[in-house]
Amino acid sequence: MGRILLLIELKGGNDGLNTVIPYADPKYRELRPGIGVARDHTIHLDEKVGLHNKLEPLMESWKAGDLAIVQGVGYPYPNRSHFRSIEIWDTASASNQTLSEGWIAQAFKGAVLPRGVGVDSIVVDTNALPSTGPELRTIVMQDAENFLRQAHALKDAGGINDGGNPALRHLLAVRHEINAAAKGLADKLRAAAAPVEAYPQEVLLGRQFELATRVITARVPVVAIKAALGGFDTHANQVQPHERLLGFLAANLATLRRNLIAADRWNDVVLMTYSEFGRRVKQNASGGTDHGTAAPLFVMGGGVKGGLHGAYPALSDLTDGDLKHTVDFRSVFATVAQGCWGQQRDFGLRQPQKLGFLS
Repeated sequence: MGRILLLIELKGGNDGLNTVIPYADPKYRELRPGIGVARDHTIHLDEKVGLHNKLEPLMESWKAGDLAIVQGVGYPYPNRSHFRSIEIWDTASASNQTLSEGWIAQAFKGAVLPRGVGVDSIVVDTNALPSTGPELRTIVMQDAENFLRQAHALKDAGGINDGGNPALRHLLAVRHEINAAAKGLADKLRAAAAPVEAYPQEVLLGRQFELATRVITARVPVVAIKAALGGFDTHANQVQPHERLLGFLAANLATLRRNLIAADRWNDVVLMTYSEFGRRVKQNASGGTDHGTAAPLFVMGGGVKGGLHGAYPALSDLTDGDLKHTVDFRSVFATVAQGCWGQQRDFGLRQPQKLGFLS
């Protein structure tokens, strides 16, 4: 069994420029005179870039060398529609291509997974597309207690006769498998110890991480768990809402790290954030930012090679006011598929970039 990927979607398009900040570039101040993060509110990572100071809880991971920041992640011919761009990310498609299977499911084409409790992937938010496909058995479970009640109430269809109908026989077999999986997972969750440290409860992410921690510490043999934090579509009056979201994200990530270290599971998990796109470089007239292109993402875990990976896009070399990506997101996925699960996948790229953030 490989590592578990904990995938965290930042819904709405996170402003990467105010997350990982090119504080030394005068163009940053020029293009963002009202919303740019002050130099003394930036945690300097090197002589060019730093983190927003609301991300200070992540510095423990940075100093320990298990936080990687992949800079300038995007894709060619970017789409600025929320719905289409997140679909491109979730299915690892080209911008002119429509795929129905998620990238995590694609990574397991032809692979044999252990049967375990009958679940391969758990989604604790509403978007299950990355794990959607015939290769994975995915359960969407936003609330642990409600799930446990529903699993307890499940009744098998063992007494129903299929009457020789192959279609009905198949449906009954699927129902039996789902019921068995739900009950097996419920048993594991009931037996799981509560996290050592309570999660912040200001946003749903805390409850999602609590459930993810229970799944991981109960050693449920899943390949992926997906969570999400919403609110990143910051078109107007961006500064305070974005600061709050970064604070929530960092506090929950830091708590998750401490809980998994305490449970001796940190080396078995790779955590990765992603968002459908970054924001435009120049602030708009409403004190916010509009839909853009490339942005950084975070990767954390005991087996992660920390530091800055990829090149920060140049603020002096834009396309229609947008950053040019320096890392194709499918190269990130290829690195994760290999480093987490030992699966060699190129996700349609002729030659994925070697990024080196996973051993």
